[in-house]
Amino acid sequence: MPDSSPFSVPVVDISAYTGKLGAQARAAVARAMDEACATVGFVQILGHRVPDDVIAGLTEAVDGFFALGLQEKKAYQVPGNRGYSPPKSESLSLSLGVESASRMNDFFEAFNIGSEARWFEEPDLSEADYGINVWPDVDAFRPRVEAYYDHAARVARTLMTVFADALGIPGDFFEHLTDHSVDVLRMNNYALPEGTDVSLDGDPTGMGEHTDFGFVTVLWADQVAGLQVLGRDNVWHDVQPIDGALLINLGDLTARLTNDRWMSTLHRVKPPVIDGTIKRRRSVAFFHDGNIDATVATLPSHLDADGGMAYEPILVRDHIAAKLAGSRQGKANTAAVREASRVLAAQQGS
Repeated sequence: MPDSSPFSVPVVDISAYTGKLGAQARAAVARAMDEACATVGFVQILGHRVPDDVIAGLTEAVDGFFALGLQEKKAYQVPGNRGYSPPKSESLSLSLGVESASRMNDFFEAFNIGSEARWFEEPDLSEADYGINVWPDVDAFRPRVEAYYDHAARVARTLMTVFADALGIPGDFFEHLTDHSVDVLRMNNYALPEGTDVSLDGDPTGMGEHTDFGFVTVLWADQVAGLQVLGRDNVWHDVQPIDGALLINLGDLTARLTNDRWMSTLHRVKPPVIDGTIKRRRSVAFFHDGNIDATVATLPSHLDADGGMAYEPILVRDHIAAKLAGSRQGKANTAAVREASRVLAAQQGS
C-alpha cells in the first residue's frame, strides 16, 4: 500500500564527519542518515564544506561550455560515457527498460568527465571501462571543473563512511568496492540556445524517469523547478535544493546492498516551459559508481528485507553496461525489474 505520510526531503548536516567531531556527534548523523535513506532515498546535505568560490567557478565553466554553438559542442562527442551528449540523444527511462510516455528522447544536453584507468595502480584496468576525458577549449574550464570534481569525490567518500556507520558495518567496508571507482561528473543543461534544431512539440521530457547506477550521487543544481522524485505514495514530488545544500541520492548498488531497505529512488526532470521555451536550469551530478571489477551482493544483515527476496550478486561492469545500453543505445534494460515496476505503477496512478 502506498505511503500516505507527507513527502519531504530530509536535511542532514554532515559536519560531524567533515569537521572530524567526536563519536557521539557522528552517531547522531549516522542515525539521521539511516532514517533519510530508509524513507526517501534523497537527502539535502549541509556541512559538506565545498567552498562557494569552487561552486561559482563550476557554474562559470558550465555556462562557458554550453554557450558554444551546437556544432562546436558536437566536436567533443566521443565513444563511451565521456564528452558531449546533444539534446534528444539519450532516453534515461530505457535504462530501466521502460519506454518514455512521450516516446521522445530526453530534452537535455550534457558533458561528462570522469575517472580514468591510468589514475589507479591496478594493472588490469581498461580504458574501455573507464573512458578518456576530453577537455573543451573554453577559458579556465578544466581547472574549474577539476576543482569541483575533487570536492565532490571527497564528499562522496565521506558519505560512504557515514553509510557504513548507519548500516552498522566496519567504517572501511566500502574501500574494497570503491578504491578505483569508475566515477563520472555529468554537467547538464536544460535551456537551449536560439536556433537549436530541437522541437518543443508535445510534452518535452527534460530527463526521463530513472535510477542512478552506483552507490551514491552528489548533485549540485540550480534552485529552479524541474527535478521530481517518486515518493513511496507513487506520486511525483517537486524537489529543489535549499540554500547551501547539495542533494544526494542513493544508487542501484546501495539498494542491492540493503535489499531495498535503502531504495534507489526514481527521479526525473520536467523542465518548465514558458512561452514555448524551456526556462534555464543547470545541474551537475557526481556519480560514485564503484570499482568496475567489483561484485556487489546483499549484506547478510539485510537478506530478510523485502519479503526475503534478495538481489542476485552483480558485477559492476555488467550493471553499468546494461544501464548505459538503455539510456544511450536504446536497448531496453531487462534486468531492472523492481525499478521498472515502480515506474509503471506511478504511470497507472497518474
